[in-house]
Amino acid sequence: MNLFAEIRLAVTEALAALAEEGALPKGLDLTAVSVEPPRDPAHGDMATNAAMVLAKPAGLAPRAIAEALAARLMADPRIAVADVAGPGFLNLRLAPALWHGVLRSVLQSGTDFGRSELGAGQKVNVEFVSANPTGPMHVGHVRGAVVGDALSNLLAFAGWNVTREYYINDGGAQVNVLARSAYERYREANGLEPAIVEGLYPGDYLIPVGEALKKKYGTSLLDQPEEVWLADIRDFATGMMMDEIRADLKQLGVTMDVYSSEKALYGTGEIEAAIQTLRGMDLIYEGVLEPPKGKEPDDWEPRVQTLFRSTAHGDDVDRPVMKSDGSWTYFAPDIAYHYNKVRRGFDALIDIFGADHGGYVKRMKAAVSALSGGRVPLDIKLIQLVKLWKGGEPFKMSKRAGTFVTLRDVVDQAGADVTRFIMLTRKNDVALDFDFDKVLEQSKDNPVFYVQYANARVNSILRKARDAGIACDDPSLLAADLTGVTHEAELAMMRKIAEWPRLVEIAARGNEPHRIAFYLYELASEFHGLWNRGNDEPALRFIQEGNAATSAAKITLARATGVVIAAGLGILGVTPVEEMR
Repeated sequence: MNLFAEIRLAVTEALAALAEEGALPKGLDLTAVSVEPPRDPAHGDMATNAAMVLAKPAGLAPRAIAEALAARLMADPRIAVADVAGPGFLNLRLAPALWHGVLRSVLQSGTDFGRSELGAGQKVNVEFVSANPTGPMHVGHVRGAVVGDALSNLLAFAGWNVTREYYINDGGAQVNVLARSAYERYREANGLEPAIVEGLYPGDYLIPVGEALKKKYGTSLLDQPEEVWLADIRDFATGMMMDEIRADLKQLGVTMDVYSSEKALYGTGEIEAAIQTLRGMDLIYEGVLEPPKGKEPDDWEPRVQTLFRSTAHGDDVDRPVMKSDGSWTYFAPDIAYHYNKVRRGFDALIDIFGADHGGYVKRMKAAVSALSGGRVPLDIKLIQLVKLWKGGEPFKMSKRAGTFVTLRDVVDQAGADVTRFIMLTRKNDVALDFDFDKVLEQSKDNPVFYVQYANARVNSILRKARDAGIACDDPSLLAADLTGVTHEAELAMMRKIAEWPRLVEIAARGNEPHRIAFYLYELASEFHGLWNRGNDEPALRFIQEGNAATSAAKITLARATGVVIAAGLGILGVTPVEEMR
C-alpha cells in the first residue's frame, strides 16, 4: 500500500475530471504533478504541486486551479481537508481511517510492506568492490562493499532483477608484483632471507602464501629465473588472495553472484571484438591527442595512438585504447568487460568505484553508450574516503597488511552490523568519519544504536503485552479497533510509516541506499518521541492497564513500526536486535 501513490492518483483523476468539465484544457501533461509530505507538518498530511506546475501550460492562475482542484478533492471521502495556501499550493489532510489502513497493510504484508514493482523485473548489473587481488581488503573497500550490497538489496526490493558482480583485476602489472612478493615469502618459508625491496608488497599476509608455495613446490623453484616461476606463482597467489577476499566479504555479509576475470579477456579476442565494434561505428581512429592541462595521465603519449572517439558520446576528450607500441591501455579491457555485460542482456549497469577513479566516469559512460546504442544506462557511484578514529586519534595501520587498515580490523572491532549501518550514514560521495568509540556507544548520537533500540523497545512492548495476557499476534492486532488511535503524536508516527513505500522508490530511482538509513533514523526518532511522551501522558502509553482493547490498538502502531524497521534493516543487510543488553 503506497498511500502517496493512491492520493496522487486521486489528484490526477480530479484534474482529468476538471478537464472534462472544461475547467482545464484537455491533454495536459501531468508527469510533474507530485504528492509528498509538506515541509511543515503543521500544514497538513500531504501537499501537491499540481496547480503550480500546470498554471503555465493551462494558461490559468495557479490559485484558480488549486481552488477548483480542492473543491473536487473534497468530494473524496479520503480527503478531510483540502486547503489552498499562498499562490496555489494545496495542502491535504486525510481521514484518520486511511492511516489506520496503513497499519493494517503493514501487518498483512510483513516485511514485504513497501516492496515495489518499480523495476518491472529489469535486469541490472551492480559491479562493486573489484579490489585488486594483491592483498586483503582495506577500509575503503568496506564502504564500497556495503554500498554496493545495500544498493543491490534495495533494487531487488523495488522490483529489479539484480546481479552482483566482482571484476577481478588480474590482468595488469600489479599481479606480477604480487607474484614477485610471494616468491620472496616462498624463499623465506625455505629458510632464506626475503628481499622485500621497494615496490613489493610488504604485508605479513603473504607469509601463508609462501608457506603454501613451499608445500606445493618444495625447493624446486629456488634460484630459478623469473620466467620459470612467474606465471605459476602469479596464478597461485592470486587464487589465494581471492579466497581471502571472498572470506572477508562473507564476514561482512556480502555474497557475489558472479566473479569476472580481467585476465580472461586477453587472448580470447574479447578486447579485439569490442574495439572492432567501435571501429565499425567510425569511433576508432589513429591520432595524436593534445597534451593535457595539469597532471599528465599514464595513457597520454605525444605520438600517434589508437583512439576512441568518446567525445561523440559525451566525454571531454577522446581516449587512447592502444599505445604506440601496440599494447592495450588500461581502458581497452574495461571497454571489453562492459561490452560483455551489455551482450549478457542487462537493461542497466551500475559501477561502484573508489573516488580515485573519477577520471573514468565519462569515458566509461561513453563506451557503454556507444556499445549499447544508447540503450543501456551506466550509473557510476564514487565512494569517498573513510577516516578511522579510536580514542580521539587516527586508527593505526594494520601490521598484517603493512600499509593500511583491513576489512577484518574494522569488522573485528565494530561487528558487521554496526559497520554496515555506519557506512550508509553518509551519501557515497561524501567523506565519512568512522569513530570506533562513538559507533559502539549507546546514545542518540549513534544512529545504529538508536534504530536498534527502537526495535528492541517494540519487542519489549510485545513481551509485556503477552505477559499481561493481551493477544498481540498479528491476526489479533489486525482485528483491533483503531478508531481511538488519533492523537497527533500517534498520527505523526503513522505518517512516517506511510512514507516508507514512497521512500523506497525514491531511493531506488536514485540508486541511493543511504536514504534508507536516514529514514530509519527518522522513524526511530518519531517512535522514541512517542514513547517518551507516554511517560508524561499516560493515554499515549502503548499498554493501557486494565484495557486490553485500547492496548491492542496502540500495540498495533508499535508492531507496525517494528516491521518497517526490520524491512529497512534487511535492505541495509543489518540484523534487527530484539533486546538491548
